[in-house]
Amino acid sequence: MPTPHSPQQNHLLAALPTAEFEALATHLELVPMRLGDMLYEPGRQLSHAYFPTTSIVSLHYVMASGASAESAGVGNEGVVGVALFMGGDTTPSSAVVQTAGHAYRLEARVLKQEFSRAGSLQALLLRYTQALMTQMAQIAACNRHHSVEQQLCRWLLMTLDRLPGNELVMTQELISGMLGVRREGITEAAGRLQRDGLILYRRGHITVLDRRGLEKHACECYAVVSNELIRLLSDVQHRQSISSLAD
Repeated sequence: MPTPHSPQQNHLLAALPTAEFEALATHLELVPMRLGDMLYEPGRQLSHAYFPTTSIVSLHYVMASGASAESAGVGNEGVVGVALFMGGDTTPSSAVVQTAGHAYRLEARVLKQEFSRAGSLQALLLRYTQALMTQMAQIAACNRHHSVEQQLCRWLLMTLDRLPGNELVMTQELISGMLGVRREGITEAAGRLQRDGLILYRRGHITVLDRRGLEKHACECYAVVSNELIRLLSDVQHRQSISSLAD
């Protein structure tokens, strides 16, 4: 049986007090997120924010040559469209669906209105934005200083954190685009991880067999990003645990 869709599957929405959540709930629209869908393009006016539940969105910076690399990923822990409440309304990056699923869409006008009330939503979104900035900075450093294998381990772990199981539907070509490296480099790195018994790769499906082993192969960047998200949004995790126990 498929799991029923609920805004509570997004950690930020689930952490809102009842009154604030109800003020948003009537404006939230469940939308399908298809692999490769572009939610916004560089320089274009943002009309909606997206709260992923079962999907993952990749934020990309695109060069004049057309080459691109992921600057951050957003799953059920966050929101896509921080420029809306930070006052920018546009962004030089693009947002593309990396893992298909669903999200709840919210009009920019409603998000700004609720954010300006300076309640729990504002506090949550600002702390999430700090965590997102940490992720962006750490990924930039990781891409510059660490091996392709370490980057791949970091990316797999961060993606795995946003999924209910241990299997990812992702081709090596797409991963190479995310990391901004040659496909051959991903093929070699994935091959080594598979020979070490950490993953199983076949026909666009990656199954993580040994998460602890993957963590040992990863650089410190995964732990830095993960720990900062936990530190800044510890109350979100606490509320999520209470919600899970209630279910």
